[in-house]
Amino acid sequence: MTNLNVDIRGLKNFVDEKTIAAFTSELVLHQGSLLNKTGKGNDFLGWITLPDEVDANLIESIENDARYVARAADIYVVIGIGGSYLGARAIIEALQNNFAPLLSRDHRGKPLVVYAGNNISEDYMADLIKILDQRDYALTIISKSGTTTEPAIAFRILRKHLEDKYGKEEARRRIIAITDQSKGALKRLAVAEGYKTYVVPDDVGGRYSVLTPVGLLPIAVAGFDIRQFVAGAKAMKELVTTAKTIDDNPAFKYVAARNALYRAGKPVEVMVNYQPSLTYLTEWWKQLFGESEGKENKGIFPAGVSFTTDLHSMGQYVQEGLRILFETVLSIEQPQKNITVPLEEDDADGLNFIAGKRISAVNREAERGTLLAHIDGGVPNIIISLPEINEYTLGQLVYFYEFSCALSGYVLDVNPFDQPGVEAYKKNMFALLGKPGFEKQTEELRERLK
Repeated sequence: MTNLNVDIRGLKNFVDEKTIAAFTSELVLHQGSLLNKTGKGNDFLGWITLPDEVDANLIESIENDARYVARAADIYVVIGIGGSYLGARAIIEALQNNFAPLLSRDHRGKPLVVYAGNNISEDYMADLIKILDQRDYALTIISKSGTTTEPAIAFRILRKHLEDKYGKEEARRRIIAITDQSKGALKRLAVAEGYKTYVVPDDVGGRYSVLTPVGLLPIAVAGFDIRQFVAGAKAMKELVTTAKTIDDNPAFKYVAARNALYRAGKPVEVMVNYQPSLTYLTEWWKQLFGESEGKENKGIFPAGVSFTTDLHSMGQYVQEGLRILFETVLSIEQPQKNITVPLEEDDADGLNFIAGKRISAVNREAERGTLLAHIDGGVPNIIISLPEINEYTLGQLVYFYEFSCALSGYVLDVNPFDQPGVEAYKKNMFALLGKPGFEKQTEELRERLK
């Protein structure tokens, strides 16, 4: 069963129903291209069937390793960048206590998951090592090749730190590698050192890999139910891969709405959440859509805000800035906890009119009021709603976004599964660092920077 809903009533003053409905035949065609593997990038479509292919043996192995890490470590370091860490972080932060880093191990129950290899900050790494000096830890390195600069640097440093702290034999037991099945520098090292390994399938790109061990292992270590997460994704897969109409298929509705707005002169999509725990879900969504669609001078630019916090900053621009954007609100109907606003006798702050109300009720009216204000200000709104945040609903949401992103890339007539533009900065960085083979570029770039 799926309980994700897409509401496009906030578009009626901007694009008409006929414009949305006109996408139907094209979306059915692209749905078929994805399922039959006949479209662009069809060698990277393994993610489509992942919810059906995560078998009991893989789940059991991941759960066993998660229990081992939980026994051995207070901190679990996930080394990866882009899709190799964002998906797992999005789910973990959505589900865990908002102040998990401040909780003791007894209250948290599981290791604290932290991240490395997602930047090249010397201060960040030094601060992390200072913490790891004082705590028991284990790590997972996630990289198909093992040579991506940011995670490779972090792994080189932390592997040495782990070996110095525990000795090589114990360090080996505290390292899990998620990498290519048969090739690459990390695979060769893992075999030579005897690390436990999991596979990133050849036909699954990083940003579509949350339902592989890339996402499932960290989520399990953090103490969450990966069986329910996969079940939610499976339910959404069954819906979006079979339903043929915009009313029946939430992915069709979302893709038709956002592309209709794009064609109507709204090239910026702002993903809105009203829960701080969803901030990294927005970050994962930004990577998924930005890296998939932003090609050939095309694509909807993905941005994100956290309301009501950002209503006191970016809210001004959304309300009265350039009319080039639309909002997609990720709306959660029920919170996980319950706090009410107390009554004060003197009512000095003037809030007694909401005394006795749950904070979530106040947040809900802020959400509804903001939506109306922004529509009145010329900003169309799409609402994606879930009844609550749990593993099952997040599994649905992840697969919904993945399938929608693939469909939308095909509507834009780009390959949503490659990322050629990512290589530009790497070539320049390697040249400026003096990597062998880049000597000519080194001279040219240094001259340009004078």
